[in-house]
Amino acid sequence: MQETFIQAYPKLLQSSIAVAGVWLAHGDEPLLSQWLIDALRPHWRTKNYAVKRIELISVKSWQEVLSELGSLSLFDDASALIVTGNHKPDKAVIIELERFAKEAQTEANGHSLLWLTSKQDRRAQSSKWFAPFAQYGHVIDCNLYNEQQRQQLLQIQAQQFGLRLSQDAWQLLMSHTEHHLLSAYQTLWRLSYLFAPQLAANNKHLEHNNSQHGNESSTATTPSAKVALDISDLQAALVSDAQFSVFDLSDAMLAGNSAQVAKIIFQLKATAEPTTLVLWAISKDMRLIMALLDGQDPQALGIWRSKQSLYQQACHRQSKAQAAKWPELIYRCDQAIKGIVRQPAWELLLQAALELAGKRLFPIK
Repeated sequence: MQETFIQAYPKLLQSSIAVAGVWLAHGDEPLLSQWLIDALRPHWRTKNYAVKRIELISVKSWQEVLSELGSLSLFDDASALIVTGNHKPDKAVIIELERFAKEAQTEANGHSLLWLTSKQDRRAQSSKWFAPFAQYGHVIDCNLYNEQQRQQLLQIQAQQFGLRLSQDAWQLLMSHTEHHLLSAYQTLWRLSYLFAPQLAANNKHLEHNNSQHGNESSTATTPSAKVALDISDLQAALVSDAQFSVFDLSDAMLAGNSAQVAKIIFQLKATAEPTTLVLWAISKDMRLIMALLDGQDPQALGIWRSKQSLYQQACHRQSKAQAAKWPELIYRCDQAIKGIVRQPAWELLLQAALELAGKRLFPIK
């Protein structure tokens, strides 16, 4: 059976599964491989498996794997082998792996083999060594192919932490972490201890009880309660030692107070506010103003009633022709932040913030 990580992972978290047999996880994202192991551990623990690791340093290392799968322990019911490395099994080992996988399907063998390897293309997946895993075991594609999959997976992790983020908070999180999976996950982890410490503690307690009492009905440790976080909660948690926040910058830009905009930008720079957060605030307001200039309803855009008048004032200072050039300026800011262009990022951010406030420093190319 072949599945993507996003298909297989929720099943491993929520239901009791048969873990005996052969598992192949291929991909170039180490974090997904680790999450897969973490999801399998409660199942292994429940079935009293001895977890061991073997690194493939050559093709001959597969003999050690086969020897371990054929051994019995006086203290454990079976073994769960985590095999790492890219050395493919030879013909003799393939035959043994196929025999082992068939025995596991009939419960004649209770051992479990998880092989973690690099991403395998279609040609590799048509090779003979791949067949025992695809036909008699589990193949999990540990790769993320688009941003939707990345956010979907992070939403699962947020649920595990007992958190529920608003859509705006998700956008800020992804922008702040530059769409980096590990950074976003670490931020969620930190948020769980800030906003849901009791839920996190209950989560650990539930997992401990399940393992102690052999509870196979469910391996889920997701808290039933969720702490809802909006964009202000996330902003407060991400930074900050600054006297001003990006929300103060937003208010100044919308009000057209160019002097205050410059003051806030300089203060944010001095306190090392992440440039990604500043760009997020500027680009968000620019996109909203462009939508309003196109005739869209402010309430439908999610603009709070208390701020609708500020956005309307900002619209009166702009024209569609001027606003049409903003995406290019946002793109240049993003390039500067990533070091693709040599112009200082804070210089471009100031230009963009003043542009939104109605003060044009330079014509946008």
